[in-house]
Amino acid sequence: MSTLLELDSSDSRSRLIDAATKAFIEDGYRASVEQIATRAGVARQTLYNHFTSKDDLFREVITHVTAALLITLDDSILQLRERLLRFGIAFRSKTLSAEGLGFYRALLAEAARQPKITTDFYNTGPAKTAARLREVIAAAMAQGEMRNDDPEFATTMLLSMLVGAERSHCLLTGEVQPKQDPAKVALIIDCYLRAFAPANPHPLPVTDRRTQ
Repeated sequence: MSTLLELDSSDSRSRLIDAATKAFIEDGYRASVEQIATRAGVARQTLYNHFTSKDDLFREVITHVTAALLITLDDSILQLRERLLRFGIAFRSKTLSAEGLGFYRALLAEAARQPKITTDFYNTGPAKTAARLREVIAAAMAQGEMRNDDPEFATTMLLSMLVGAERSHCLLTGEVQPKQDPAKVALIIDCYLRAFAPANPHPLPVTDRRTQ
């Protein structure tokens, strides 16, 4: 019996997180607890059994969204280019999707009235993603796979190259990017890696054809 109850509790929690994600995208942080509970098909008290407040539920939504992205950097067996390529595809897919843009737009609308909420979002989402990426980049620099530079600057550069101008375009025009093209992401990653390519410690000698 306890196992069945645990499974039901886990299912309710998952449905609440999914319902809250959609509600926040559509209605912003103003989405009510009642609306989220109804959308999840549970009682309001069930929501409070899992989350102490709407703030707590909101942070959990951000944590889940971030975790789905961070996993793309965890495979240290892959070569650096492949890790960054997989991360870039996932990052653009998340941030430039209709859902990602809607969530970002909802947060911007609440920034002035709910600064703590947007700060929580930044600390739990973008800052955490950037910190994990910075670790990968710093390790690559230490191993000689990238030019020895400021990992913070290099991280900001890559994130900006991946979504900066395109996200602004989508937010201001209402357009949504089509399905992500891995070839386009590869162009961005290759351009980035060329910019931070390590200096060749042992350059090949130049052959003087006059001596041949």
